[in-house]
Amino acid sequence: MDVVAEAVGVIGEQLAVLAKAAEDLSHRELIGLLSELTTVLRSAPAVEHQVLARLLDETEPHHLGEASWKKVLTTSLRISSAEAGRRLQRAKNLGPRRAMTGEPLAPVWEATAAAQAQGRLGEEHMAVIAKFHRNLPSWVDVDTRAAADAELARHGSGLGPEELDAVAGRLLVMIDQDGPEPSETDRARRRGVTLGAQQRDGFRRISGYLDPETGAYLEAALATAAAPGANLPDGESKGGDTRTQAQRNHDGVKALLRRTVESGQLGSHNGLPVTVIVSTTLQELEKGAGVAVTGGGSLLPMPDLIRLAADAHHYLYVFDGHTGQSLYLGRAKRLVNAAQRIVLHARDRGCTRPGCTVPGYWCQAHHASADWKDDGHTDIDDLTLACGPDNRMIETTGWTTAKNTDNQTEWIPPPDLDTSQHRVNGYHHPERHLLAEEGGEREDDDDP
Repeated sequence: MDVVAEAVGVIGEQLAVLAKAAEDLSHRELIGLLSELTTVLRSAPAVEHQVLARLLDETEPHHLGEASWKKVLTTSLRISSAEAGRRLQRAKNLGPRRAMTGEPLAPVWEATAAAQAQGRLGEEHMAVIAKFHRNLPSWVDVDTRAAADAELARHGSGLGPEELDAVAGRLLVMIDQDGPEPSETDRARRRGVTLGAQQRDGFRRISGYLDPETGAYLEAALATAAAPGANLPDGESKGGDTRTQAQRNHDGVKALLRRTVESGQLGSHNGLPVTVIVSTTLQELEKGAGVAVTGGGSLLPMPDLIRLAADAHHYLYVFDGHTGQSLYLGRAKRLVNAAQRIVLHARDRGCTRPGCTVPGYWCQAHHASADWKDDGHTDIDDLTLACGPDNRMIETTGWTTAKNTDNQTEWIPPPDLDTSQHRVNGYHHPERHLLAEEGGEREDDDDP
């Protein structure tokens, strides 16, 4: 116990040293100190998991004077019952284990435990990963669970918790693709939109579920019909659009329905022209399995894509593995033409800044290496997608972008903020998540 007390005392002394040193550090050095402190603090729970795992394995709560392990922790650590339960559950999943015969076993979430011990994952990351494991269907096998855990640990080591949560949601969808899928009868039964009875104030309530294809049509239409300043009601100024997103959606749908009725084309296929940009690989299209990605960021099952493409093949971009067509315009035009825009949707699918989930419909074309004003060329190989805020950020901060050897866009932070974040965004490419094709290798395209 003297050794433990001495070690804890040394930690306290070193913290005092750091607090004193912080008074003399530059701003850049302070950012570095915060990053290093965060790494150390994030690794501390790994020791707690080891301690709790040994207690749970070697003794019983009543030997320590309480009726349950929760009571042991609430009494000794002065924490809430909820917090005690959380720590115990973390220890069971992240702490060392032993088999019935006594040999040591790796933690249940082995990759996550290793990343936490190295200080690369914080408590917010851990909450996202724990939620992911809770939501995994019961039929998912052990190997897939381990591979998913490794994928989340890898992503979480270079992304914030909000971005990791988005990746976890996408990964959960990809795993579900391999499991039992609902039959066409089940899907047909679930679809439906309910228009409520007209109320005294004239309003109606609408609710329901859209199938993937219908959702793709709607998101494509609302990309412009519900944009800020678009389809403003009479009396509202374009200079100050104060509507909520829900209100803009309402006004966009209203304008779309009005134009459709006025066009006289309600008798045509599905009543609306298809205006969806979808990208997929030739291999997935030939197999009739897997998912495609729309310009709005939605995953579109292959059967739905095939039905959609029958009437809108000119909006379908099919590429072979990692190759794609290149269109070169040099300095001929300042703006990206329509054909290049479709290629950008197919290749990048959304904002390329790591962690950003904004889909392609809401993105702008960005010169990755040299901007137009700096003699950059409007060539497809140097263009990329970036959402409005991230595109504008390049102009006012020290961030830069560049193309790597795989023609992927890297976002390089200014030196003061460069703490080993991911530089390539993999969110919009669900086919790269989790597992490679049989006999192939997975691309770690979003590693730092």
